[in-house]
Amino acid sequence: MNEKKIEVDGELDQIEGKWQLRFTRKLGHRPEKVWRALTEPEHLVAWFPQDIEGERRLGARLRFVYRSGQGPDFEGEIIVHDPPSVLEFRWGGDTLRFELEPDGDGCVLTLRDTFDELGKAARDAAGWHECLDLLAHDLASEAPSWRSGERWQQVHPLYVERFGPEAATIGPPDWHPLA
Repeated sequence: MNEKKIEVDGELDQIEGKWQLRFTRKLGHRPEKVWRALTEPEHLVAWFPQDIEGERRLGARLRFVYRSGQGPDFEGEIIVHDPPSVLEFRWGGDTLRFELEPDGDGCVLTLRDTFDELGKAARDAAGWHECLDLLAHDLASEAPSWRSGERWQQVHPLYVERFGPEAATIGPPDWHPLA
């Protein structure tokens, strides 16, 4: 198979005592279309790891539900809801922030995942990398050329190398197919 080399684009920073993964992706779609992919259940199923139950409004309580019961459900809350520019919510113990900036005929998506424990950075970076690749495929109405979990396997060692072994002390959760 002649698949091109995968470049990892996640960055890791320490900000005010917490860790933050940051991904910036240029997408060939208007912010309004990407916003729908970030918020509407029929699009989320293609790329986000859980179903999100709850209203999409500032202060709304959310429930994150695994589609096949792979893991325990957990709670969250919408912190910022500014369509079609910023969506930020608590996702269990993490805070996820999606920012969309118009860019020509498309937009730039920035995802920030803020969390407490450095040891999960490589695991989560590989997960978000796969999710964002799936999002791009969904926006383009294309099926990925790889199966679920394969992209994670490809990029995880690259994130371990990029962030260092201390950012890889926590592996996939017990329920994860790669555990």
